[in-house]
Parts: sequence; C-alpha cells; structure tokens
Amino acid sequence: MIAIIDYNAGNVQSVLFAMERLGVQAVLTADHETIRRADKVIFPGVGEASTTMAHLRKTGLDQLIKSLTQPVLGICLGMQLLCRHSEENDTPCLNIIPQEARRFQPVKGEKVPHMGWNSLKIRNNDLFTPDQEGQYVYFVHSYYVEDGPFTTVLSDYILPFSAAIQKDNFFATQFHPEKSGPVGEKILRQFLNL
Repeated sequence: MIAIIDYNAGNVQSVLFAMERLGVQAVLTADHETIRRADKVIFPGVGEASTTMAHLRKTGLDQLIKSLTQPVLGICLGMQLLCRHSEENDTPCLNIIPQEARRFQPVKGEKVPHMGWNSLKIRNNDLFTPDQEGQYVYFVHSYYVEDGPFTTVLSDYILPFSAAIQKDNFFATQFHPEKSGPVGEKILRQFLNL
C-alpha cells in the first residue's frame, strides 16, 4: 500500500490520480500508523513553507516523517521541507537532507515563479535511469534546493538547481512527476519499484 501524506497542502489529488493511472492502491492519510505501515510514502505538496511546517509540528507528522524507514518521495514543497531550512519566511524544516531551499532572484527575461518544462541532468542515483538524461519534466516553484552533496539530478533556470535529491531512503523531486506525462509516470513507477 502507498500512503500519500495528507497535511493540508495542495496538489494531492493529482498524485492520487497518477497512482490510479499506474494501477496502484494509494490512500491519502494523516494517520500515523497507516503511514508507518505503508510500503512506500509520498510527501507531495504545493503551499507555503512556514504554515506547512507549523501544521506538521502540530500534528506530530514532522517527527513521524523523520522516523520512516521505507522509501519516501517528496514532491515540490515536499522536497523543500525535507531540507534543513527554507528562505520562505525563514523556516526551519525537517533537516533530513542538509541542504537549503532558496528563493530564485529574478534576472532580466526570467520570471519567478519558474513555471514550465525543463530538462534533467542526471548524476549517480538510485531512482533515475541513464535514458532519462535530457528528458523534460514540469516545474512550478519560486524556491529551489541548492546544488549540494545530496543532489542527484540537476536542472537549470536562472542558475543550476537540484531537480532531485536523495539521502538514504528519502528521495525527492522539485518537479511534478504526476504532471510530467510519460516521463513522470516512468519516474513514479521507478520509485514504486524500489
């Protein structure tokens, strides 16, 4: 069973629909025991970092997420919250992956938020396959995770940034695999097959 963490963030329905398209049983839940027992956990989200972290702390989901030992996939805001800190309202995050989420600084001709399709530059990792090098996936974000030791995939908008990160059983993508067509579906399937 796949648990999708329900923590008052947006965009969870599209992840549920993606699981349905893949023929996978998934449940949207905030129940600690259900999440703990799941084979895989997805931590998706669209929202604001400080409000979301306050909700996670209030419900104890922050400590639960840190304790998970099965494969966990953070998506978009879920990826940023796995990090040490976000510049969005100076928010301490889960500190599972010791990297920083920073705000894009607009430059001439480039708008923030970054919305659209960008290609992937893959490093060694456990989730992506070499044939996904250069493929295009869909991003919507104003904050990015800096390139660092846990970066497994890079993309480029204004500057190179982490399109995916990994530490131990925690995987995350800044892009939305559930909105990235066949390429994204394959990445989700690869996660489910870990």
